[in-house]
Amino acid sequence: MTEPYQVNVRVDAPFRKWVSEERLRRIAGRVLAAENASPAEVGLVITGDRAVRTLNRSYRGEDAQTDVLSFALADNQDDFVLPPDGVVRLGEVVVSFPAARRQAQEAGRPVDEELAHLVVHGLLHLLGHDHRDEAEEREMRSREETLLADLG
Repeated sequence: MTEPYQVNVRVDAPFRKWVSEERLRRIAGRVLAAENASPAEVGLVITGDRAVRTLNRSYRGEDAQTDVLSFALADNQDDFVLPPDGVVRLGEVVVSFPAARRQAQEAGRPVDEELAHLVVHGLLHLLGHDHRDEAEEREMRSREETLLADLG
């Protein structure tokens, strides 16, 4: 791997004409670099509402639609010995494209901006950020805003 970050992107067929895999790779790489992440591999999946709801029900126990889910491969990667290639497998971020489109329309912004926001949000979760209480939420939202502003 020539870059310190490997970003594997999968966009389900119905959404491919609206989503640039290369743009998502660049966004993820820039976020990981800005967060000073160790060399890492991450997956991004752009899919539909049904798939995201099924994952939310199966893995979080919540039978509800959501816009983005993050699945970390380890709770605290600092406790593990790095694999021989030195690359941390962070996990996967799964985004509902229909939810992103609805939220973009509600906010009056392009769907690309909403996708960027959801990817940044999901990656921050993989990197250990959370929003379980007000203080954590403020800190995470502030970091999201800074990263999104840096992305342009």
